[in-house]
Amino acid sequence: MNLNILLCLVLVATISCNPIVEAGGQDWWQTAVFYQIYPRSFKDSDNNGIGDLQGIISKLDHLKDAGVTATWLSPIYKSPGVDQGYDISDYRDIDPIFGTLEDFKQLLAKAKELGIKVILDYVPNHTSDEHEWFKKSLENDNEYNDYFIWAEGRNNNTEPPNNWVSHFKGPAWTFRKERGLWYLNKFAPQQPDLNYRNPKVVQAMKDVLNFWMDLGVDGFRVDTIPDLFEVEDLRDEPRSDDASATPNDYEYLSHIYTQDLDETYDMVYQWRELLDEHQKTNGGDTRVLMTEVYSDFEKNIKYYGLPDGSRRGAHFSFNFELIVKVNEGSSSMDILTIIDRWVDNLPEIYTPNWVLGNHDQHRYPSRLGPENRDSFMMLQSMLPGVQVTYNGEEIGMEDGQVSCDEGADPQAIKNCSIFDAVSRDFERTPFQWDESVNAGFNDGGRTWLPVSDKYLENNLKKQKEGVRSYYNTFKSLIDIRKELTLKVPTKTALLKESVMAISRPINDCRAYHFLYNRHGDTKEVDIPYGLDDSKYTVVASKLTSQHIIGDEVSQQIKLDPNDSLIVRETC
Repeated sequence: MNLNILLCLVLVATISCNPIVEAGGQDWWQTAVFYQIYPRSFKDSDNNGIGDLQGIISKLDHLKDAGVTATWLSPIYKSPGVDQGYDISDYRDIDPIFGTLEDFKQLLAKAKELGIKVILDYVPNHTSDEHEWFKKSLENDNEYNDYFIWAEGRNNNTEPPNNWVSHFKGPAWTFRKERGLWYLNKFAPQQPDLNYRNPKVVQAMKDVLNFWMDLGVDGFRVDTIPDLFEVEDLRDEPRSDDASATPNDYEYLSHIYTQDLDETYDMVYQWRELLDEHQKTNGGDTRVLMTEVYSDFEKNIKYYGLPDGSRRGAHFSFNFELIVKVNEGSSSMDILTIIDRWVDNLPEIYTPNWVLGNHDQHRYPSRLGPENRDSFMMLQSMLPGVQVTYNGEEIGMEDGQVSCDEGADPQAIKNCSIFDAVSRDFERTPFQWDESVNAGFNDGGRTWLPVSDKYLENNLKKQKEGVRSYYNTFKSLIDIRKELTLKVPTKTALLKESVMAISRPINDCRAYHFLYNRHGDTKEVDIPYGLDDSKYTVVASKLTSQHIIGDEVSQQIKLDPNDSLIVRETC
């Protein structure tokens, strides 16, 4: 008898032998730290100004040192680069600016050696207009003519088929004289939307997932999933309640016919079934599926699966509420309300997740104030479930300085008058490795975006050398998280109006407590849920805090304005 089967028979009374560990257990991803790498900006190995796969390989030891569990790579597929790689011309090959498929295999091997999972971006909503599928569809090839959304326009085909607006402004339709029809593009005109009502498209995109899993990829982050389906009759969408939006703005309409359709949820469930089946057939650890969703809470959690668990979807669907609903003026109560909603209302069979930043959002130290960066780093680490970290957050990187002339965001550089307001370049400037030329991103060649002026005062090398630094705080928080499994309760409290508290009691004799005096004057508060005769030790603190790691404190503790810390309680 196979030894694994025998072991299952012995343990069947106490644990499941299903090779896929369900949410609620302790699968590898459920308390993981996922580290997003924006490849263009991470490390340039050949000094051409653009980060690449060999650069990532050379820095994988940094991820291991930091305590990262998995890395998610923003798109590295072959692409004309109209939308920084989100316009894909070949789903099964690497863009030459990043390297080759052999380089990627080398990256996988190195990551596996270090115990780091590799997650790829999966961009299913649209291809590039240079993809072979679109070229053949344009030629009205019988096999591919229905791979995309084609329709006849209004007013004798002189106007778009309906009033739908692109995410990038203007009509979501482009006319092509080759077919005498309009095709749907919810993003740039060079990004035609795929037609998921065509079974051939569904299978072709499933084949893409299998291709990369067969190579050894551990999962996928699914880009802009809510846009996948649209209503078949292409009816007009109603006006939104955003009075400031113009007819060219995406916000002008209420997108009830082009986002979060029931068919979209079903497709995510199908992909989850595919990933689970691949793991069952080929063995190894769970292949994880994570979805990018900026929808409201009720729509977001549907991407996890059906409430009764009969169909599973994403292992987790990104919780962006700490990005889109929190700003410098947000109160402690505002933040606790977001946390409580996810902790209290997410079905127990599903795993929460927490995100502070990514390649499309201003870095959180810039968005929320640099004086709050270590406080939010501690906050995220104390919350249950998955932590998603954007490269640079581990050293508290702020937005870089980029002018319109220096910019590369294709939608922002079209109109320099609005560049500062809409560009995503600021959060994409090169990683700050050390104090050498170009912050160690390369050997001094031109960089695709300018290196931040702040790299001399903030870089990884300098932070490693500091006794108190954001990086050392980040590492210590990862160590704390190892104790905070999903089974550890999460308790929140608001103390004296401005102090938020999060407690994670591990057992009757051990707990962690996070305290953050978000605004106001100095406050003296009692650590909630603690015991009077317990011992309290500071295990993490704001770099400017009067409380130093290792300090013994009482249950009653004084917090200066914007002060924050984590204490460990023991009997």
